Amino acid sequence: MKFYTETHQHFCGIDLHTKTIYLCILNSSGEIILHTNIPARPKPFLKVIKPFRDDLVIGVECMFSWYWLADLCIQEEIKFILGHALYMKAIHGGKAKSDKIDSEKIARLIKGGTFPLAYVYPPGLRPTRDLLRRRRTLVRMRSEMLAHIKLTHYQYNAEFFQKNINKKGNREGIAEQFSDPTIRKNIELDVSVADHLHAEIVQLENYIIRKTKAFDPRTFYRLQTVPGIGPVLALTILYEVGDIDRFPTVQCKRPAQPPRFYYG
Repeated sequence: MKFYTETHQHFCGIDLHTKTIYLCILNSSGEIILHTNIPARPKPFLKVIKPFRDDLVIGVECMFSWYWLADLCIQEEIKFILGHALYMKAIHGGKAKSDKIDSEKIARLIKGGTFPLAYVYPPGLRPTRDLLRRRRTLVRMRSEMLAHIKLTHYQYNAEFFQKNINKKGNREGIAEQFSDPTIRKNIELDVSVADHLHAEIVQLENYIIRKTKAFDPRTFYRLQTVPGIGPVLALTILYEVGDIDRFPTVQCKRPAQPPRFYYG
């Protein structure tokens, strides 16, 4: 885990929410020079930090609503750092907890050199990464529908469909194995939802692949040369890793082994 250890004239800790921002600004001596709650909007934020913008660092815990603030700081050329949520919870956890207390603790972590850093993902790649993560949700929903079909067969000890129902073409006629119209309707509902999700997932994958081929086709294709890595896993690695140079080492404790495969 990396910690932010740079020194500044002003240190700003922010407890960020969807509608409000509670911020605490410390000077180089550790004294609180501003502690206030403002609307979570760009204009009020820029207005309140204006007197302290010279040599200011902004620190925020890595929660779901940090995108806009990071982009604003980049646009305004203000130093922005993102805190790792799990490590910050371990460091500044306590019985007393409020927005005011949390903002001050974040500011003091930054000043004391114990602010655990998280990666500020590049703005241009965030939408595609989030879309790829959304695909995972759709795949899980489809799996739930198919699992319910199997459970229904087990409930009534029915002869299960011989084909692999994970494939869309193999799900035709699966509801006809039940004579009860209500059970059949239940299965038809699962099949209909699963088919619709399947179509959406395919369209989503094709869209992301087209975006990736325009963005970084070389890395996308080279990842797929590794045995076991297909298009979806290659996309996941590419967008979750981001800039590979942010990792100083491979963090591998095993002795170096000669490569088994060579690529030009």
